[in-house]
Amino acid sequence: MEIFATWQQAYLTALVVLVFIAFVKEWVSAELVAVSALIACVLAGILNVTPGDHLNALTVFSHPAPITVACMFILSSGLEKTGVIEALGTWFEKLAGSSPLRMMVVMMILVAALSGFVNNTPVVVVFMPIVLAICRRKEYTASRFLIPLSYAAIVGGTTTIIGTSTNLIATGIAEREGLANFSMFSITPLGLIFVATAFIYMLTLGRKLLPDRVTLATLIDTESSREFITHAFVKKNSELDGLTFPESPLAKMKKARVLEVLRDGRRLRRPLPEIVFEAGDEIVFKGDLAGVMGISKTEGIDVRGNAERGLEGIRTESALLMEGIIGPDSNMTGKSLKELNFRQRYGVLILAVHRQGKNLRERFEDEKLAFGDTLLVQGPTEKMNTLFQQRDFINLSEPEHTNFRSSKAPIAIGALLLFMIAGALGGHFGIPRIPIVQLAMTGALLVLVTKCVQPHEAYRAIDWKVVFIIFGMLGLGMAIQASGLAQRIANGMTQNLGITNPYIMLALMYLFAAVMTEIISNNAVAVLLTPLAIVVAKTLAVANGTDISAIPFIIAVMFGSSASFSTPIGYQTNTFVYGAGGYKFGDFFRAGFPLAVILWLIASVMIPILWPF
Repeated sequence: MEIFATWQQAYLTALVVLVFIAFVKEWVSAELVAVSALIACVLAGILNVTPGDHLNALTVFSHPAPITVACMFILSSGLEKTGVIEALGTWFEKLAGSSPLRMMVVMMILVAALSGFVNNTPVVVVFMPIVLAICRRKEYTASRFLIPLSYAAIVGGTTTIIGTSTNLIATGIAEREGLANFSMFSITPLGLIFVATAFIYMLTLGRKLLPDRVTLATLIDTESSREFITHAFVKKNSELDGLTFPESPLAKMKKARVLEVLRDGRRLRRPLPEIVFEAGDEIVFKGDLAGVMGISKTEGIDVRGNAERGLEGIRTESALLMEGIIGPDSNMTGKSLKELNFRQRYGVLILAVHRQGKNLRERFEDEKLAFGDTLLVQGPTEKMNTLFQQRDFINLSEPEHTNFRSSKAPIAIGALLLFMIAGALGGHFGIPRIPIVQLAMTGALLVLVTKCVQPHEAYRAIDWKVVFIIFGMLGLGMAIQASGLAQRIANGMTQNLGITNPYIMLALMYLFAAVMTEIISNNAVAVLLTPLAIVVAKTLAVANGTDISAIPFIIAVMFGSSASFSTPIGYQTNTFVYGAGGYKFGDFFRAGFPLAVILWLIASVMIPILWPF
């Protein structure tokens, strides 16, 4: 028997393998890999761009799933910009109490409930600094709470169709195939079982498997490293005038160091070793108390100011020590601290970097920054505020207090409630059923028209990486189905492997999705496996001589694609807490693998009961 019936099937198999490797190796960004796969299908002639053709690749851009996902980002942004999520975080802080157990219970309940209706990434972004702040004040170990925070967000997303993009993708594909019309709470029974299971697990066995890790801030003894930022000026006719930094006595100071140099009030962008000092230059130093006092003794340095040039005298301010994390859409990713000219650009020092379970204290200036990297930064209050106002860098040391549009909070909440109620009651009590994509578009429009979210904020709120991964993988999935490769795989599983029992096949389908989502994008897994699940159901029906519903298999893919507990790279919330909690890669496997196995067994039993074959 031939492995492939046509060259298209062989081509697509090789393409899928290449895409999988590219996702894992991260040669280029994930969205570029996905879109390239779509274009590769068009160039090979498997898909086309002919209007009206059922294999027209451009139809993926009208698919309801990515459009709904984009609208949900905007709806979530409405809750974020009006302070609703922040208010819930503040409420959590009040409810946390003085017991670590109570804090975990309240945190998981609030995060899981919120993640069922809001994109879980901003939920984790808001709660993470609050959890870290409580841990610092009460001397709790933060690593005992951040993994449960991420897991609560993941399982909370399984409680509704809109809770996670994988649910929207799978249901969107199923509805296009005419298989089912999912309502808002169609999957809620199993989602609540997942939440309850994760809750019980983390409060019992899971708590014992959580590590005690230190965060970056604990690497530094704050008492012994209390330092100050000092401003001083180069005198006229100073021996520094005309010297480069390495030639000057400033390079030999041991208890103070130069942060940056300003000339005529503007920061010099050149690297410090290339700067040639001139009279009137303002030099910014950092050092301990002894170092600050010693600067005034340096020949050629004026600590009294220069009235002729309108310069103020020496200014000394305390330097803050704070942690921040590189966000998923940061402009800093892919660039080194040296390339960013980080110290001169932001006026702060990078003391250490945490990446993939390792705390880097030295020689990290040349490392390319990546999403999830945690940086320990030190600098004056004003510089810190400027740095953390950007989306590039998320403050972990203290909750951010933004100027929210609090007066519009009822509108944002109302838009989400209207969306939920219409989605839940559609098709019942004489209420017409409205497609979820239409409800999502209406909700997004409402928060925009009422200015809960400004248009430019809406654009930034959408995770375009996720949207274009979905577009690209939808095209690849379309090609796999049209070429007959999906049918070929299904036949191989039922005939060659002899798997004709739907219960066993469903368990394997969930397991396959759960394993793949630990390695590559969960959205890509949902797009690729949902069409395969549909074909597998049809093939089993033929093999067993009876009708077998595809819905249980689609549900298995949906939940399996969200079951990322064993690695920090499978789900975005895991990556966020990975660096912030000072975790090692194996910490997630140790704490999450038993939970993943338990949920797999529960799903294998409960899905056929809730959605019979």
